[in-house]
Amino acid sequence: MKFLIIIPTHNEEQSVASCLESLQKQSFQDFTCVVVNDGSTDKTKEIINSFKVQDSRFRVLSLEKSEHSPGAKVVRTFNKGLESVDWKSFDVICKYDADIVFPRNYLEKVNRVFEENPKAGLVSGLVYIRNYKQNPQIKNLKLPSENLLDFNNKNHDWVFENLSSKNHVRGPIKAYRKECFEAMNGLRPVLGWDNLDVLLAKKNDWEVVTIKYIWVKHLRPTAYKYKDQKAEKLGQYFYNIGLSLPLAMISSAKSSFKNRSAKGFFITINSFLKQNEKRELSKDEIKFIRNLRWKEFFKNFGL
Repeated sequence: MKFLIIIPTHNEEQSVASCLESLQKQSFQDFTCVVVNDGSTDKTKEIINSFKVQDSRFRVLSLEKSEHSPGAKVVRTFNKGLESVDWKSFDVICKYDADIVFPRNYLEKVNRVFEENPKAGLVSGLVYIRNYKQNPQIKNLKLPSENLLDFNNKNHDWVFENLSSKNHVRGPIKAYRKECFEAMNGLRPVLGWDNLDVLLAKKNDWEVVTIKYIWVKHLRPTAYKYKDQKAEKLGQYFYNIGLSLPLAMISSAKSSFKNRSAKGFFITINSFLKQNEKRELSKDEIKFIRNLRWKEFFKNFGL
């Protein structure tokens, strides 16, 4: 199969070279990689241009100005890259982050899943981060004398980034079968796009597959840049994925219980009620998502 990889980048001078080098050394070579430089003000542009010169599979698209729009920004940057090529001539569309390092056989394993399972629509491995307890220098993207392309992990220096279950395809490493991507009508430029795509893939009868035995290195652990606004952003997210008020209340209650914050529940619901923009979803998509969420809710009670 033929892969199209799109990597949105903004001020990634410390990580993008390791990311592109790991792709360059893949055992599976049938890919084109478009790196979208989203108005970087550091040396990102120079670094990615050097890969373009070295290897014709790498292309660079430079955007002059980076906009500030949480959630939507990365999808819009991705879409710019998508528009720059004839993406329908590819079999698999990948959205990868610039701070990911891939093992040498990563694309080979993903390709095998797509080839062996015709219903696989969205595929990835798992995301690992540095072991905080064993690495007090965690803030460094690369530790002294470290070979980032070494995935032996004998000392357990890298551990699973436990933000969601191992069945969830994470935002930094999305790979879509072209037919699934088309059926979903692409990615929606909203906060929560990387959960919405999973729901839309399921709606269109595609399977979501995580390869449990292969993992990537996430050089910067996922962090909420808007940590103080986490509950507020959660309300926006619940609205964007089409939840009704009762479903939003159930989801908000679960989140506030997990975070031991009753205040968070009211902030989230207040934020949900304040949303008035038109959703990036059709009525049919909203209906499916709500029905699915209710089924999952009742399933937890054995109903």
